Amino acid sequence: MAVHPAAIVDPAARIHPSAEIGPYCVIGPEVEIGAGTRLMAHVYIEGPTFIGEDNIFYPYASVGVASQDLKYKGERAETRIGSRNKIREFVTIHRGTEGGGLVTSIGDDNLLMAYTHIAHDANIGSNCILGNAVTLAGHVTIEDSAIVEAFSGVHQFCRIGRHAFVGGYSVITQDVLPFSQTVTPRESKVYGANKVGLKRRGFDAETVDALQKSFRLLGSETLNTSQAVAQIETSVPPCPEVAELIEFIRTAKRGFIK
Repeated sequence: MAVHPAAIVDPAARIHPSAEIGPYCVIGPEVEIGAGTRLMAHVYIEGPTFIGEDNIFYPYASVGVASQDLKYKGERAETRIGSRNKIREFVTIHRGTEGGGLVTSIGDDNLLMAYTHIAHDANIGSNCILGNAVTLAGHVTIEDSAIVEAFSGVHQFCRIGRHAFVGGYSVITQDVLPFSQTVTPRESKVYGANKVGLKRRGFDAETVDALQKSFRLLGSETLNTSQAVAQIETSVPPCPEVAELIEFIRTAKRGFIK
């Protein structure tokens, strides 16, 4: 095991022999680190935290520390991180709380850029990109392949759907629809399907066109949400992505951005 002599590793930590712990890292008890994961330097990790394989943590990342939620009373809660994630400088990831299921989770193949904050009980899927200084409040869900650009903030309990794109400096106080492109000039608005991103990820032209038609109906000034959904179901060619969009709308607890 490559552990720098200037690192402090609790004897109760479970670290794979192929992992690498750089100088001035501090690893607490009940921390598990998988094969090939590298902590460059000055990384601080408290347990219970479970980290998969081939991740890289850049200097000054802080993982698994207690929530800033004033309701947190020290209950045993976890942080779970998958594999092949890139955790950049000064990223903060807080463990869960009793009010949110006791787990903060991050999937696989994500890029968390510098100064990103992941609050308690947040759940991030896989293949997501969070730009510099993105701030997720507690209980936020980011679904697979979503992109949130720099300096955006996401309110508690909001969801960002699959393959959604949120532009920089956005203030997200409601759910962001899957496959959408959302930008905040002063307030968040959907500007249509995330066409460029969806094409890059292999979605066919018919699917992208069906989603774009759906968003046009949702944005119509002459239709309320129920009427727009009804028209989508009757006039837009059916596909799994449109069905997912409709289901997302029907399960939105805080409303959604139109």
